[in-house]
Amino acid sequence: MNPFLFWFFAFLMLVFGAAVIINRNPIASALSLVICFMGLSALFMSLDAFFIGIIQVLVYAGAVMVLFLFIIMLLDLRAENLRKINYVAVAGGAAVAVVFFIQICFVVGQLNAAKQPFPALTSAKTDDVHNIGLLLFTNYNLPFQIIGVLVLVATIGVVVLSKRELK
Repeated sequence: MNPFLFWFFAFLMLVFGAAVIINRNPIASALSLVICFMGLSALFMSLDAFFIGIIQVLVYAGAVMVLFLFIIMLLDLRAENLRKINYVAVAGGAAVAVVFFIQICFVVGQLNAAKQPFPALTSAKTDDVHNIGLLLFTNYNLPFQIIGVLVLVATIGVVVLSKRELK
């Protein structure tokens, strides 16, 4: 992969991942998460993990985020009111983040594998989408159908629980 594309998608994921946390509007936050998922999918595609990249788009950016947006709009959530910043909590969070970063740098510095270049990936000779689909619809057909029914029941439950009574 071109290093420029790697850094572009990594930067895209970091920016929109931070936007998920920073945005006060839940819909803008959910849409930022979709862009973050797209960047992650592009990184998977660059590693020749095409199935995982496509599933990332279809399942997470597609189905899960549509469900999140459906619930957000169904519950009619509004943007959160601005509050005063708690400087003690910000300082504590920053201190924990710095300690965590130093610890990660120390652990990675101690690994022998981190000091060697990563070997080139070999191209796959098998079709992973075909093999996963064959395994999913032969050995795991019943659990796959049960999960589909559970998602349908959960969606119906959300609609019933959020139904407003007429006064």
